[in-house]
Amino acid sequence: MSFQKSKFHHPRLKVNDLGLTYRDYEGALSTLCAGCGHDAITSALIQSCHELSIAPHKVAKMSGIGCSSKAPNYFMNKAHGFNSVHGRMPSVTTGANMANKDLLYLAMSGDGDSASIGFGQFAHVVRRQLDMVYIVANNGVYGLTKGQLAATADKGVKNKAGELSLFTDIDLCTIALQLGASFVARSFSGDKKQLIPLLKAAISHRGFAFIDIISPCVTFNNHPESTRSYDYVHDHITTASITDFIPIKTEITTDCEDGDCEDICLHDGSIMRIKKLESDYDTRNASKAIIDIEEHKKKGEILTGLLYLKPTVSHFHEINNTCDTPLNKLKPEDLCPGSRILAGINDSFR
Repeated sequence: MSFQKSKFHHPRLKVNDLGLTYRDYEGALSTLCAGCGHDAITSALIQSCHELSIAPHKVAKMSGIGCSSKAPNYFMNKAHGFNSVHGRMPSVTTGANMANKDLLYLAMSGDGDSASIGFGQFAHVVRRQLDMVYIVANNGVYGLTKGQLAATADKGVKNKAGELSLFTDIDLCTIALQLGASFVARSFSGDKKQLIPLLKAAISHRGFAFIDIISPCVTFNNHPESTRSYDYVHDHITTASITDFIPIKTEITTDCEDGDCEDICLHDGSIMRIKKLESDYDTRNASKAIIDIEEHKKKGEILTGLLYLKPTVSHFHEINNTCDTPLNKLKPEDLCPGSRILAGINDSFR
């Protein structure tokens, strides 16, 4: 049996500055498990892009392989898209970005796609400061291949089949901070109040923006011995900073006071308690952010929020002094100036 999403639009749906409704940013019907956190991430992306009035044809959705990498099919069906080989999304995105730097690159990846087979590629795209938004939907397991433990799974936890995690986990936020990412954040898929401002800020950031989103797998990693289950995240999440992203027209605010706790009802009906740390949390200090992540991890807590931001850092094209015109728009005479110019270039190296 096949299903199709209704094309009916209510005539009074709210439109953005481009005259587009929320429905214009949707994609195909999701084939992920009911209750999957990845669908909540997709929903947050749809809302963020709609409210920022992002033109879909100016977006390139990039992905690798895995449940998370299926998600780009479920938003912005009028955007460009490329589903690459497992773990190779960063290099494909680098090539696309070199060809056309005018597009907004939204990349969806997973814990296996980025922390295992694609770990080397992830490291290099961070250090090269490619201008993109890199999102990891992190559930600690390989949901597409029946729940094996991922490299992001905490040491000592078990998967649904009883397999014990014997090795130290890879914390992608820590790695991104060490390699010089200019925007690093962590959130929870069930907390749209925090996630949407973070996504908006990342989309508006010039440079490499990384967001690690804890996204529980309801099929293979939602059991009592998991540290990525809904119950565990609800009980152990701590917020480093609650982000207020202020677009041109509408201000996004929160009613949580400094140092207080706030109960948020998640999409599954349960309650998650987040705690906002003091207002002087320094998002400009990458070393402190790494220490904070590790200290909360020792206490069994997941630190979320905007961990680091350096708005003035140079990105890939500025570092490499590439031409102002995207490569795919250069004319033949620019790409092949002739033998006389080539001879002059060769003489300059003698």
